[in-house]
Formats: sequence, C-alpha cells, structure tokens
Amino acid sequence: MSALAQERCQACHPGTPALRREEIDALRREVPEWRVEEVDGVPRLVRRFAFPDFRRALEFAVRVGELAEAEGHHPLLVVEWGATTVAWWTHAIGGLHRNDFVMAAKTDRLYAEALGAAAPR
Repeated sequence: MSALAQERCQACHPGTPALRREEIDALRREVPEWRVEEVDGVPRLVRRFAFPDFRRALEFAVRVGELAEAEGHHPLLVVEWGATTVAWWTHAIGGLHRNDFVMAAKTDRLYAEALGAAAPR
C-alpha cells in the first residue's frame, strides 16, 4: 500500500499551484491503477472499481463519501451495477494537487478492505 495513504489532506485555496506534469508522473507511480483524464481541460485522477453487484458498489461509494467528508476533499462518484468510478481533482485550483493522490491511495486502501470483507469465510 502506498505511503500516501498515511498522509492527510492539506488546505488548498485558489492560487495554490497545480502539480506540474513531472510531479504528476512521479506521484502516479504510487497509485498505478489510476489514470489521468482531462475533462474540459482539467486533469482528474480516475479509477473504476469492480464489484459483484450493485449493493457492494453502493456501499463502497458510501465509504468513499465518508472518507471525503473526514478529509474535507470530495470526489465525483459514479455508481452502477458492478462498479463504482471515482474521480479526484482539486476544484479550487482547476487541476491536480498532492491531496488528490493522497485520496486516491486512501481509496485504494478502502477497496482492498472492501474486497477482504467480501471474501467468503
């Protein structure tokens, strides 16, 4: 698990610089399952998480939402049968910040926990 998952989000305000391409590339190595997608010129970290049914996908989305509230940093969540897609970016700066990578790593940790809880006993 990435060391980023142990970090906390730092306050970010308009005027805080977005990460440069080389910084994004370096941090992406910490969360290799995530891809960078641009929407209206704004880069986002995006990952689709697979589940065996809608209920588990929805439960995962709720857990990500609780994490987001605790950290004060909120993603785009799309829930569908068998999957939850999560997108992180920093609205205040219109780009990616270290916080987005921290939250991606924390989301990966939640997914690992969800898979463990779903395993037959």
